[in-house]
Amino acid sequence: MTVGAFRRRPGELPRELNGFVGRTAELGRMEQLLESRDLVTVVGPGGVGKTRLALRAAAPAAARMNRQPCLAELSALRDPALLPHTLCVALGLPAQDVRDPLAVLIEHLQSVPVLLILDTCEHLIEACAELTEALLRACGEITVLATSRRPLDVPGETTFALAPLGVAEQEDGGDALLLFEQRAAAVVPGFRLEEGNRAQVARLCRSLDGIPLAIELATVRLRAVPLEQLADRIEDRFRLLGGSRRAAVPRHQTLRSAIDWSFELCTPREQILWARLSVFAGDFDIVAAEQVCGFGALPGPEVMEVLIELVDKSVVTRVDQQDGTARYRLLDTLREYGAEKAAAGQEQDQLRHRHLTRYVEMADEFDRHFTDSSQMDRFHALRGEHPDIRLALEFALTNSSGHTQRGAGLAGALWGYWQISGLLSEGRYWQEKVAERFPGPTAERAWALIVGGFITIFQGRPDLALQPLHEGIALADQLGEALIRARGLLYVQCAHTFLCDFDKAEAATAAAQERLAALGDFTGLVSLDVQAGYLYHLEGDADRALERANQGLARLGPESTEAWLRGFLHTVAGLAYFAKGDPDRAEQGLRTALPIKAELGDVIGIGYCLEGMAWLAADAGRYIRAAWLLGASDAQWQQTGARLSGTPVMEDFHRLHARSTQVSLGEEAFEAHWHAGAHAPIGLVVEAALGGAERLADAARAAADPVPGPRRATGRLTHREEQVARLAAEGRSNREIAEDLVISRRTVDAHMERVLAKLGIDSRRRIGARLASTTEE
Repeated sequence: MTVGAFRRRPGELPRELNGFVGRTAELGRMEQLLESRDLVTVVGPGGVGKTRLALRAAAPAAARMNRQPCLAELSALRDPALLPHTLCVALGLPAQDVRDPLAVLIEHLQSVPVLLILDTCEHLIEACAELTEALLRACGEITVLATSRRPLDVPGETTFALAPLGVAEQEDGGDALLLFEQRAAAVVPGFRLEEGNRAQVARLCRSLDGIPLAIELATVRLRAVPLEQLADRIEDRFRLLGGSRRAAVPRHQTLRSAIDWSFELCTPREQILWARLSVFAGDFDIVAAEQVCGFGALPGPEVMEVLIELVDKSVVTRVDQQDGTARYRLLDTLREYGAEKAAAGQEQDQLRHRHLTRYVEMADEFDRHFTDSSQMDRFHALRGEHPDIRLALEFALTNSSGHTQRGAGLAGALWGYWQISGLLSEGRYWQEKVAERFPGPTAERAWALIVGGFITIFQGRPDLALQPLHEGIALADQLGEALIRARGLLYVQCAHTFLCDFDKAEAATAAAQERLAALGDFTGLVSLDVQAGYLYHLEGDADRALERANQGLARLGPESTEAWLRGFLHTVAGLAYFAKGDPDRAEQGLRTALPIKAELGDVIGIGYCLEGMAWLAADAGRYIRAAWLLGASDAQWQQTGARLSGTPVMEDFHRLHARSTQVSLGEEAFEAHWHAGAHAPIGLVVEAALGGAERLADAARAAADPVPGPRRATGRLTHREEQVARLAAEGRSNREIAEDLVISRRTVDAHMERVLAKLGIDSRRRIGARLASTTEE
């Protein structure tokens, strides 16, 4: 089962697409620095291999330091204000959280040891420097590894100047020759370094200053040019640049000339497409390339053929996807070069306009067909192009582009995308941008206020959502925008429901029903079926809740494969049957909803399903299953920022079932099974939950007993961890510890995990004895 498509799990670094060559000494030095310094910045010119070295060094260093590696790829980011949001997403933190993303980052990194890799910082150098300094000052167990063309200039920074690959004509040949040999063999099968060609390869690599990207671009020419001629041609180019004094040509000019040469060897059509593809912030598919880049001298139907030619020439990189499709990308250095050519050809404004048009049309189609069976496919298409959605919004809303109205339309049409993707913090950011750009009484401002309020509800703060919602409704009423007003009433109903303000929620339900029905707003009516069903469940009226859920499913129809609303309707039905004392039908409803939500990657929806299944397991006396399901659901709530959306009635149900499970299993066994669920991959959790597994390890074909074996002590406690440990040894609960230390419950939970790991124990009951023995030692 595909879970959360287009996401790389926190702690998972990207796999290498081709072999890593050489750099043995540099790797050793880098790993030493990472284990002894808080901030290491790999500095060097474009194309020298900074990212490859950083990623290759990070994995073993993180393992030895017992730190989670986390990669934040910044090359596609343009707006420095979104840097904290980007890091939150990279770390798997609550993008739904209503708080300042920097505060969320600091709270997390104060309790979890991380090796944070900030890749490609030079275009955001001030923002990266400020953020890095703030994190290092506030967080004791974080190491930052940055790659940049210039230092961050932060106190305590250690710079690692990465030189090009070495070139030698001796037997080992140097790393540059080894790289040439490996890449050339991929172009000309059977190519090998040997006595007869070693000098020519060395001459070629020396002409290219040993710069990896320049060497890789040169090897592609072997398809058409023999090695001896290739070496001569490259040497001739640099003789023109630097005369007889080769040292007169700086390394950045060496790379520039190598790229110039690659560009000149492209056909006119290839040159045009190279320049136009630079408009994309991230990777792209053939359809995107055709829509954005296919015009004028290069019509859309011709783009695919030319794109394949650029792949063959290693200008464009092909990235195969798990579903068998392919996406494409330009390396940063080649993208920058292409952007220069596009600007010189006076096509940049037209490209930006076409780029924005593509994503406005995609968002409009997603909004217009939100309840269609194509919803999931349209969502995944948007999710895969998030860097370019962000770039389009930046272009339209943060510059004097003349496209602010279209930018507002794009941000607003993505209301469902922000919710499903879990990128609520960023979604709210863009609504605030729209409201800033439209300060007067406009439909754009009204919709931005209402979408922003809707997002705030699911960030766990329905109380803060009511003011912008009412302001947006009043403005829509003034402007005669009936649909915006009706949707505003829909979300006011949602806010009062989550606040358990039942009288106001009932009144809002009636008002929203009347307006939505009058307009025939199908999406709004099905959404109200979900929200009203949830309201009735919270009120304790299971029959009305079930009736409303079934009404929503009937609206969608039995053949519908719409995912988001249908998944929630089945969830509401499951909860209603749970309240009616019908566990079989309750389980059926939640089992139907879970795979739908998992395929979307809907963290909130997954959390509700796992939580409900845990309650059913506890009521059935299946306490081991209940414990790991509670752990797994808590892992989802950690990402949302609020368990069960902060709804008081549901929180009471959670506490009741968690307590009964803990009492029945005993604290030690409960913690072990809870821990197993909280730290298991979500794909395994979903399969085990649907398969009815009693023990999570059974589903993983591991030992019959999922309780982890004895841990080994992994290090000394920090000052804060020792405070938490001593309070726990006194018998304080995590909630009480949080109150005593004036920190959040989630921070205490994370500290407790670290304490148990560092002390080499599985249960908090053993903390006191272990602290005493450690003191004696």
